[in-house]
Amino acid sequence: MDIDIKEIGEDAARVRRMQRIKQMQEEKQKQMMRRARIRQYTPYALGVAALLLLVFSGIGVVHRVNAGSKEQSAQNGGSLFTPSKDEAVDDDTVTVSDSNVVNPTSIQAPLRGVDLVVNELGNWFEGRKDKQKVYEAKATEDTLTLGDEIVSSYAVMVDLDNRHILAGKQAKTRINPASMTKVLTVLVAAEHLEDPGQLDDTFTITLEITDYGYVNDCSSAGFSKDEKVTVRDLFYGTVLPSGADAAVALATYIAGDQERFVGMMNDKLKELGLSDTAHMTNCVGIYDEDHYCTVYDMAMIMEAAVENELCREVLATHTYTTSETLQNPEGITVSNWFLRRIEDKDTGGEVLCGKTGYVVQSGNCAASYGVDSSGKEYICVTADASSVWRCIEDHAALYKQFAQG
Repeated sequence: MDIDIKEIGEDAARVRRMQRIKQMQEEKQKQMMRRARIRQYTPYALGVAALLLLVFSGIGVVHRVNAGSKEQSAQNGGSLFTPSKDEAVDDDTVTVSDSNVVNPTSIQAPLRGVDLVVNELGNWFEGRKDKQKVYEAKATEDTLTLGDEIVSSYAVMVDLDNRHILAGKQAKTRINPASMTKVLTVLVAAEHLEDPGQLDDTFTITLEITDYGYVNDCSSAGFSKDEKVTVRDLFYGTVLPSGADAAVALATYIAGDQERFVGMMNDKLKELGLSDTAHMTNCVGIYDEDHYCTVYDMAMIMEAAVENELCREVLATHTYTTSETLQNPEGITVSNWFLRRIEDKDTGGEVLCGKTGYVVQSGNCAASYGVDSSGKEYICVTADASSVWRCIEDHAALYKQFAQG
């Protein structure tokens, strides 16, 4: 039996590469968990510190008031609670002279100060909450304007660690996001799940849902009329095969119908600080003049989705098999072809999450999230490539050029 030494060497190199990628993923997961904890608990810690400050301030006010009262009482020859020689006392009435009464303004002034502190604290929390909702990356003097080195007409490469735009090509020009829209769809749906147990809820696919995808010539996850599908399957069906049936079903489960869900999507764009340049009319990505964003906007949406644990898990999954149903006894196996195609490309690290899209008006497009060998995070979004493969090649080239590992 002949032994192919070259093939063995390639297999060994691949195993080492997969081991390094696994280590990177584990370290990155730890970093993201630490950051999430910091973001989650920092406001509470600051709130507790402010509360303690108020408590100690209040104690100081009481001590000052008491000290002033005792001093004033001593000057008048008695205790605050002991009638002086100027007081008339009988069994039923105690009349206290004005000189022994603490001036109300001596208490009201510090209390007004405390109220101001409380109000300012409330304003700070409101401002902090609003600030946390806004995602932004800025161009610098080092930001590269891309040209013919990539085929895509629109592109942006963002360094999430420094929040810098590393490179761009019509990055803030309006496009139709096509099925990249579904990144926002799963993000909004994930944020409106009240309990993780809802992922095991079932939703019945209707004829209206299947017809919607058929009439609009959309890709499908493969669900059938009257099929009872888990909500978890709807999330994966929305992203991996880019199923319109799954996306509309997910929107209907969350909001009652697609129209109300789209309202929630636009509310999320406003929350992210993107509503001036982005607007959605459907949860699928079907072309509409009023359905638009920029590749920069999509990069910020992708970042928000990656920070959501459920969305990140779905967007990072290469292959998934749906639950067994009467219509599909063995489930439906779906794949994220973008991740499966780019995993063997030289990217200087690893592309962990991705979502593609296509309509005639936007060409082939994709949004991806990746890390370099040092764990630095990047978002890449491109649009209007001539083919699926050219879109993938553009992403691989941008990661290889700008990932600093």
